[in-house]
Amino acid sequence: MNEQNTKVNILGYSLPKLIAFFESLGEKKFRAIQVLKWIHQRGAKSFEDMTDISKNLRHKLEQVAEIRDPEVIYQHFSKDGTRKWVVRVGESNSVETVLIPDGDRATLCVSSQVGCSLDCSFCSTGKQGFNRNLSAAEIIGQLRVAIGSFGPFDPAGDRRVTNVVMMGMGEPLMNFDPVVDAMSLMMEDNAYGLSKRRVTLSTAGVVPMLDKLGDVTDVSLAVSLHAPTNELRDKIVPINKKYPIEELVAACKRYLDKCDDKRGITFEYTMLRGVNDQPEHAKALVKVLRQVPCKLNLIPFNPFPNSGYERSTDEAIKAFQNYVSHAGIVTTVRTTRGDDIDAACGQLVGKVDDRTRRSERYIKLVDQSLTVRDNLGI
Repeated sequence: MNEQNTKVNILGYSLPKLIAFFESLGEKKFRAIQVLKWIHQRGAKSFEDMTDISKNLRHKLEQVAEIRDPEVIYQHFSKDGTRKWVVRVGESNSVETVLIPDGDRATLCVSSQVGCSLDCSFCSTGKQGFNRNLSAAEIIGQLRVAIGSFGPFDPAGDRRVTNVVMMGMGEPLMNFDPVVDAMSLMMEDNAYGLSKRRVTLSTAGVVPMLDKLGDVTDVSLAVSLHAPTNELRDKIVPINKKYPIEELVAACKRYLDKCDDKRGITFEYTMLRGVNDQPEHAKALVKVLRQVPCKLNLIPFNPFPNSGYERSTDEAIKAFQNYVSHAGIVTTVRTTRGDDIDAACGQLVGKVDDRTRRSERYIKLVDQSLTVRDNLGI
């Protein structure tokens, strides 16, 4: 093994972990804070950049540690201002990251896994299968890439990234420790200094890990619901078979009870034509949402090849929104951004060396479906 591979990548170290690392080197706590600021507030890519640290310490760090960002292999900026990056994470894997501007806000959608360990039926990421979890360095590195794309590094200046959502490829709660470490860095005053209301974790509802999350942080929470009944959600979000809606709602209540301020859950609901967008679905959904302080975010489905779903009509979405809103629940419709560069919600795919063979099975099903359609002349 060469010397490079024996070095630890401290890019993803939270402040407590970085302090422990420096203490193991016989260095003072304040040195860890200095280095943290250099990495995350000044964008340093090497210890040699850290000019207010002694040459002896810089040399010591160079022997045992490194600051290694994920490699950007593709970037594309949409006509609506959306920015998408594909970053390499290992020889045969890559993940996607998207920055969505909206007025004075700029929200970064960050990936947490290579592929996804779940298999939600409307999501193109899930059809790729799953390879592995991302490290904290690979997660926070996506934020470094986004901020650095604007020029000189200054995350605490004009707030080029104002909000971060763990809503890219993967289920964040299935990669618990690295995600928590990365979010800790996002909110650390000596790093990016984002408030807990501006860092959001989106989950499909891994109930035990949601309870664990509430014990260590109180970031904002978004829950991918997508159906108002267990019968329908079992088909759309398969993890519901293990953690049904009633258990998920109870876990959401417990999470809010642990927060030190008054806020609600954001429930996400992808609008699928003729599947979950009918008046009876809206009525059933209101009964679920009234159980917990929340708001609802309706997401027009973003098509991908052979998904089997269609986007709800604008009229159906508006009617659905009106019904839930009139029931007293704040309801918004997400504006589709970046779909011209396949950067919209549910369209992130990257490249996954699938260990689950889910992608292989999906391709076979698609091929079978196309053969049937050809034989029928459709």
